[in-house]
Amino acid sequence: MKIGGHSAARGGNQGGPVIRMATMGTHGNGGIGCCFCRCCTCIHLEFLKSVPGIIKALETIISGLIQSLLINYGLRYSATIGSAFEGALTTSSACFLTSAVLLGCYIISEKSYRLIRASLFEMMFNALSCFLYLSSASYLAFSTKMFLWPMYVITPGFDVYPAMTAAYLMSGVVGLLHGADVYFSFREFRGQR
Repeated sequence: MKIGGHSAARGGNQGGPVIRMATMGTHGNGGIGCCFCRCCTCIHLEFLKSVPGIIKALETIISGLIQSLLINYGLRYSATIGSAFEGALTTSSACFLTSAVLLGCYIISEKSYRLIRASLFEMMFNALSCFLYLSSASYLAFSTKMFLWPMYVITPGFDVYPAMTAAYLMSGVVGLLHGADVYFSFREFRGQR
């Protein structure tokens, strides 16, 4: 960038104006309000108030719930459910871990949010998660109806069928959330170019 015939990238003041780039973020608004001042301004809690922040938090929470349902209820019947159980558990585990790490990075550091959120990684991760969740939800729904429904009708107190039904329904919901997240991350990716 040239300003007044001098390059702004050169070190030192050579008689031309000094231009400082202002941060575009809300880092000064971060932290926790405490009486008349703000504490821990390095924490970027403003992210949780934005639509992408709410979506990322919901992705993490619902993925954790799906993983918990699959482990607590479906693990005993994994041989009955078949590979649909393994696919759903692998998808929820991988996406839960990655979403939790990203959410933690975004809350702790606004700089990480600006760099990662507008990167190709975020867009590709959400697109892949959307596909994996929707495909594993449909496969788990098929296996649940095919193999667990007859056992649920015959056996009183068979709690695996409702748990697996909730797991595939939540997988569909979180798949759609990842799809919405693809849209928001694509907008930020295009805005940074």
